[in-house]
Amino acid sequence: MVYTSSQKMRDIRQSENYAKYLETQGWIVERIDNINYFIRKLPPPAGGLGSILKIQRPKSIDFKTIRKLEKKYKVFQTIIEPINQNDVICCMQYGYKLNKSPYLPSKTLNLNLAKPLKFNKETRRCIKIGEIQKIKAYSSPKQLEIFHNAWKKSVNFNRYVPSLNSLLNLRKSFPNNHSIFLASHNKISNIIGGALFTRSLHDYGYYWYGFTNKEGRTSLSQYSLLYSGILWAKRMGCKVFDFEGIYDPRFPNKSWLGFTHFKKSFGGKEILYPGCFVKFRLPLIFAKHFKLAA
Repeated sequence: MVYTSSQKMRDIRQSENYAKYLETQGWIVERIDNINYFIRKLPPPAGGLGSILKIQRPKSIDFKTIRKLEKKYKVFQTIIEPINQNDVICCMQYGYKLNKSPYLPSKTLNLNLAKPLKFNKETRRCIKIGEIQKIKAYSSPKQLEIFHNAWKKSVNFNRYVPSLNSLLNLRKSFPNNHSIFLASHNKISNIIGGALFTRSLHDYGYYWYGFTNKEGRTSLSQYSLLYSGILWAKRMGCKVFDFEGIYDPRFPNKSWLGFTHFKKSFGGKEILYPGCFVKFRLPLIFAKHFKLAA
């Protein structure tokens, strides 16, 4: 399904907490009528091109405001990730084109936490096996560093892992609205898996990051880690748990197939987003050049 304007959905990217987080990552944030507009100025030598503007899942799209910000920050690329089909039509009318690579997951699962949790027999079995490992919630900077180091080690430094500074800033931006779960063999020094969850102020919990090493996957600790996060979100009063992305055949990425099977084993309702729409503007430096040439 695609979200429609009648649904009272508020994405975490439109929260003040997330705006604070992106500011720590070098983005300029303009919050206008409770909508976050994120601007990134390109460093030299690409800085001559101008800036990038992105608006992610806003409750509505104000093209007049977008145009003002484009002029103010000399934007050469504007990125909009709408939540409904009506906004898609508006984007296309304003000359935006569908991008083949969405920035945010275009398809996800939402688990209704207002109802009793019910999982199939196989998932319950995997959770039970995974619970043999020690699973504990943490939140301190030191424990976040342990999470980060174990994550890097688990991928042998061959895949992208956010910097420790980025994770610490995420923690600061979501005070009391995040939790880290670590799986170990009874020792904090022997981490075999971990997961980080966040919560928006709009009753949504999010599966933000997660990893397991080979030993963790063998012991099925990923199931107990995710289950722990779901229970945490429920205790925090969340009504919905967002798995933050599953495989979408419209924008195929085969590396997502494995964890999609894992996430789907917990159930939930499939949510489909329209994707990412992009529009390029001629950089000011080139526009002046062409004007003089003419």
